[in-house]
Amino acid sequence: MIRTLIVDDEPLARRLLCEYLRSHDDMEVIGECENGFDAVKAITDLNPDLVFLDIQMPRLTGLEVLELTGRDHGVIFTTAFDQYALKAFDLRAVDYLLKPFAQTRFDEALARARQLMGQTSAGLQALAAQPIGKLERLLIRDRNQVHVVPLETVICVEAQDDYIQIHAQGKTYLKTQSLSDLEVRLDPALFVRVHRSWIINLAHLKNIERLAKDSFVAVLHDGRQVPISRAGHERVKALI
Repeated sequence: MIRTLIVDDEPLARRLLCEYLRSHDDMEVIGECENGFDAVKAITDLNPDLVFLDIQMPRLTGLEVLELTGRDHGVIFTTAFDQYALKAFDLRAVDYLLKPFAQTRFDEALARARQLMGQTSAGLQALAAQPIGKLERLLIRDRNQVHVVPLETVICVEAQDDYIQIHAQGKTYLKTQSLSDLEVRLDPALFVRVHRSWIINLAHLKNIERLAKDSFVAVLHDGRQVPISRAGHERVKALI
């Protein structure tokens, strides 16, 4: 049996998927989720073989669920927005169902899922790492808890080996990601790489102090001092 999880914030959409699945004897629905937070927990705890994943959901999107779970196999997207479907197709990450869809299109997607069952796809995580639209928040998973950190609250980010350390809202969060990967997803007019190990939010910059001829430090509003390289100093000067 193929253990299947349905994730969609619309009850009618979940009901339709269950109805379409009834004609497939090798499919077992092991759970339904109406939001991304529940989906993260269910994917982690149940490890389904196949996930029908809505992309546009409140609280957490389907792409954010992918990012938080690291899911790289067994996903069929369901979406009413063709820009997401086209992007998934271009990356050859997975099949997708563009709402509204008929039983015949559903059966085609299921046949493809059976062929690819158990195979990983780098395209899935590529899709999660390249969201459509501007990045507005950071998602950090800490054990079974998901933290949603609005970007405007992020003071600075520091590289820590294989992690980044995010300073925001008077707290510190660790996330498995490189500083360079994060940098390309941030608004360069607000977030500046001032040092190989540091990115600062210019909205939280108080002033810049010179320590020596070519040595500077950024003083942030919370009192934190962040080293600035020569190149980083030039980047900041160009923006303030």
